[in-house]
Amino acid sequence: MLYAVLFEDNDEKAEMRAKHMAAHLAFLERNSGQIRAAGPLTDTQDTAPAGGLWLVEAPDTADVRSLIEADPFWPTGLRKAVRVLAWTQVFAEGKRQV
Repeated sequence: MLYAVLFEDNDEKAEMRAKHMAAHLAFLERNSGQIRAAGPLTDTQDTAPAGGLWLVEAPDTADVRSLIEADPFWPTGLRKAVRVLAWTQVFAEGKRQV
């Protein structure tokens, strides 16, 4: 199953991003079998950091939550909110997927 994970960051903990970025990126690399894509989101109005997005392949939401909580960013308080959404890909690279 594919999941879209939307992170909203806590502006009051923004300094944690730079401090833990190397560990976060190493975590993403170690978990590349499940985390298909990941990256920051930016507000289009003011270009301020707006959180992040992961595309995760996992058997269920419990596995996705475990992955989120294993990320070095998690215990820092940087993440203000997280949404885990089931995603069905129906179109990619110019072609229907179903």
